[in-house]
Amino acid sequence: MGLKQSLHKTKLKYEGTKMAPAFNALHTFLYLPNETTHNGTHVKVADDLKRTMNMVILSLVPCLLFGILNAGYQYNIQIGEVSKAAGFFSLEFWNFSNFSIGAWKVLPLVVVSYGVGLLVEFIFAIIKGHEVEEGYLVTGMLVPLIVPVDIPLWMLSVAVVFGVVIGKEVFGGTGMNILNPALTIRAFLFFAYPTWMSGDKVWVTGAVDTVGQPDAISGETILGSLAQNNGFGDWSLMDQFLGFIPGSVGETSKLLIIVGALILILSKIGSWRIILSTLVGALSMGLIFNGVVEMGWISESSKFYGLMNVVFWQHLFIGSILFGAVYMATDPVTASQTNKGKWIYGFLIGFISIMIRVFNPAYPEGVFLAILLMNVFAPTIDHYVVEGNIKKRAKRLKVKTA
Repeated sequence: MGLKQSLHKTKLKYEGTKMAPAFNALHTFLYLPNETTHNGTHVKVADDLKRTMNMVILSLVPCLLFGILNAGYQYNIQIGEVSKAAGFFSLEFWNFSNFSIGAWKVLPLVVVSYGVGLLVEFIFAIIKGHEVEEGYLVTGMLVPLIVPVDIPLWMLSVAVVFGVVIGKEVFGGTGMNILNPALTIRAFLFFAYPTWMSGDKVWVTGAVDTVGQPDAISGETILGSLAQNNGFGDWSLMDQFLGFIPGSVGETSKLLIIVGALILILSKIGSWRIILSTLVGALSMGLIFNGVVEMGWISESSKFYGLMNVVFWQHLFIGSILFGAVYMATDPVTASQTNKGKWIYGFLIGFISIMIRVFNPAYPEGVFLAILLMNVFAPTIDHYVVEGNIKKRAKRLKVKTA
């Protein structure tokens, strides 16, 4: 008997019981549902929500694989096993040591994220008697990509429970939440355990636990260095673009994020309006800060000078602004729904992100907080866009009938 038949028999056995949602979830994840609609008119499409989520996960896989390699690579750089000058086509980057070290640190984050998150989803589905929803398929992949590589697994577990329950389930589950669950998890980690989410000792594996480690290990990111007015360090522009820099697991390679953006845009899953307007907003704020420096309104000794002096377009190469614009801001549940609203929503995310980055040196990566803030205001933006459209139509009708 095949797997499909076995699952179907098990599903029938538990039909009508509280455990039915659990078996239905596994069955529909692997195979198309075997139920059909019987009444009314329905629009038939080639995909469903699970398949849409799987496409987003597919676009994230290159970032995950590169993040695994880069985690081991950054560690080996710090202990002197590989040269910092090794590039993308160097055997020093593609060696098994980098992959094994990175996999040992990153894959447990993925397992814990999915294991704990789906367990909470199953518990709520069984208690409330509804089907297991697909929203966590993407959240479970995003969470490991936006945290430091050495975050303790128990902290991640607590944060995932908080994010799924408070960020989603209390609002009614998938499609009803007003906050992005993955960002809710990261915000919880930042405010509950700030020393594990910021500073210069969290972004390279082995840098936090200094027992038996050389003093030379440092997990400082480019943003952290700029916030201390120490410049870009030894990291070149090409390093920043390709991703050979310390940072969150999945946000370092801008090249692979762009590839993921193209997949989402071409498959019509991600909104190009939100992505483009977020980048325009970030560039606009960067230009304003560059203007402040050029006018001499801020001294070089100021704690804000390092980040203000960054060339406006280079803000897209450092930190998580690009990752946030592509994978977080475009969340169809928490983002604005109207076309005009998407432009406003994205622009404000980019604008506020760079503002937080510059004015809060203790937390130079502001994109995640900016997205959460705009998640709250997205319904308000759409409300005023719709109201404005109604008034415009009413005015046009009045002129026509006059």
